[in-house]
Amino acid sequence: MTDCADIPATALAPAFASGALSPVEVITAVLDRAAAWDGDLAATYALDREGALAAAHAAEARWRSGTALGPLDGVPVTVKEMIATRGVPTPMGTAASDLTPAPDDAPTPARLREAGAVIFAKTTAPDFGMLSSGLSSFHPLTRNPWNLARTPGGSSSGAGAAAAAGYGPLHVGTDIGGSIRLPAGWCGIFGLKPSNGRVPIDPPYLGRVAGPMTRTVADAALMMTAITRPDARDFTSLPWADLPWMDLDRDVTGLRIGVMTDAGAGTPTQPAVRAAIETAARVFEAGGAMVEPVAPWLTPAMFDGFDTFFRTRFWAVTRDLPPERYDRILPYIRAWVEGGATASGLDLYNGYQQLMAIRETGVRFSQRFDYVLSPVAPMPAFAAELPGPNNDPARPFDHIAFTMPYNMTEQPAASIDCGQTADGLPIGLQIIGRRFDDLGVLRLSHWFECARGPWRAWPRPCPSARVEA
Repeated sequence: MTDCADIPATALAPAFASGALSPVEVITAVLDRAAAWDGDLAATYALDREGALAAAHAAEARWRSGTALGPLDGVPVTVKEMIATRGVPTPMGTAASDLTPAPDDAPTPARLREAGAVIFAKTTAPDFGMLSSGLSSFHPLTRNPWNLARTPGGSSSGAGAAAAAGYGPLHVGTDIGGSIRLPAGWCGIFGLKPSNGRVPIDPPYLGRVAGPMTRTVADAALMMTAITRPDARDFTSLPWADLPWMDLDRDVTGLRIGVMTDAGAGTPTQPAVRAAIETAARVFEAGGAMVEPVAPWLTPAMFDGFDTFFRTRFWAVTRDLPPERYDRILPYIRAWVEGGATASGLDLYNGYQQLMAIRETGVRFSQRFDYVLSPVAPMPAFAAELPGPNNDPARPFDHIAFTMPYNMTEQPAASIDCGQTADGLPIGLQIIGRRFDDLGVLRLSHWFECARGPWRAWPRPCPSARVEA
């Protein structure tokens, strides 16, 4: 019998409408699941049990009176702690933060509340969202439910762990270089980095997006029906389009698909990851797609320009903090940030020019194919205690060369589980579409989700799963 916490969001509205389930039953099961797991995972921040139950009771009354707000009414949701929710501090994952409660919801939680979703917790992130791990100077260490000794990834660390562990069906992450896709890949879930501007965000910034992290593609599509609705606070957003998000069926026959297993910069792809991506590519080929291997287009100079630009940007953000707050930032982050102190104006300009080179080269490359497949990361999840796989603040981004470019090109890109290592760690397949083809990426992901066949069971909280070296 399926636990209520594991029911997909797409199945909840019919169950609520028929009376087979109530939002109160579902949020109670989700809260119980979080209570069973979170001592190990540390995936949540500011969990509000009483507020969640009150919201679920209100949703239950709407369903019973025939006034439900839509298919998300009463559905449990978590929101990454870097996204403001009214009345809750936004610590940005760091002990250096000001903990003044946010006065208003940011666009994504605002749209979800309008749809009746039950936001019951925030999820954890590392300092300033600048790590691909669950290591934070503010939160306890967040771990991966598939193996507690491993990281869930980051910076949407808690969201990835919570989705894999079954803290309800819907989770919101953010992504500026891979922060949705990396934890999705390492936690074996689905994550969509939308086209920049598709989902309104506040504050907007170069490359920054919000998007769904879920167990199924259809659940991500359902979330997109709400979070893509307009919000004037995002002055970079795309014009709202009434896209048929839930129309996910498609055929891959005749699609031209490139397969890239080397990123062109950063850490080389490990053999197990390469093999999983090549196996996934054969699934598309068997479905009738025209699949061909492609060489990487990213160069080391482009990759290093990204580091220069964002290192200098974060030095500008943190340098004027009071010393007692600056000293609370993780030493690894401080070591990286302080490298920006010596960057000249010319260095910063050259870094920005490399970002524009990524944008131009990547968009032109994508015009050769309908979609491109690649690894999400060149390795599986690393040790939970590490800030990054190489533990080197001089080269902190070497593992994001597959993901970061598509923030700069503004293309939609998804992560979907495509296999596992010999010891059971998930491997993520990245599916990249042309700019603004978010629906196409969801449809291709849904096709693969169906074509890959029966998949393994989700991890369960178990005393035998305690941390082992």
